[in-house]
Amino acid sequence: MKPKLIIFDLDGTLLNTLEDLADSGNYILSKYGFNQHSLDDYRYFVGNGIYKLVERILPENKREKTFVEEVRSEFMSYYDQHKADKTAPYQGIIELLEELQQRGIQMAIASNKAQEAMDPLVEFYFPTVTFAAVFGQRTGIPTKPNPDIVFDILNKTNISKSDTLYVGDTAVDMQTAKSAGVKSVGVLWGFRPKEELVQAQAELIIEKPEELLKYC
Repeated sequence: MKPKLIIFDLDGTLLNTLEDLADSGNYILSKYGFNQHSLDDYRYFVGNGIYKLVERILPENKREKTFVEEVRSEFMSYYDQHKADKTAPYQGIIELLEELQQRGIQMAIASNKAQEAMDPLVEFYFPTVTFAAVFGQRTGIPTKPNPDIVFDILNKTNISKSDTLYVGDTAVDMQTAKSAGVKSVGVLWGFRPKEELVQAQAELIIEKPEELLKYC
């Protein structure tokens, strides 16, 4: 099956955002006098949206909803100013996207990142790429692994599930693809190990971005 549409996750798939997320999280933790976390810890804190990220980095006895919301607001304010300090596309990603575009394959992004944080990053790092849809975490829309974000993209592009690939780096991404009924591709250059993708039943697993072209 040669896809007509490829849906990409953002963090850990197209962009390596981990250091900026970790730096922002640790800045907020230090501000409140809480212990900070290692970069590797953040590999498992991210993936389910900013609210869950903030909840996970806080001490267990400080996870009341009102306090998490307060810290989330401060996190977003700081991250907004520092979201591109160390973030960069993974090696080979821009070339991959430009080649897919050249082949006439539509592309979209489905992320649990807040929409307001996501849009400027996509515009800044991928100025030569046209995406059919760029959807992040939006009010009233459940986060992945709920498949609604994929259905929104399919509706917008009018492309069928059978003509779609979903590419991501975590079990959440593989679960999203499965729930949406589209073929999943796990990537090994992102935040999570191969074992997680295998356990999540990724249908394909690739080590480098250019390997995706074999299926296109």
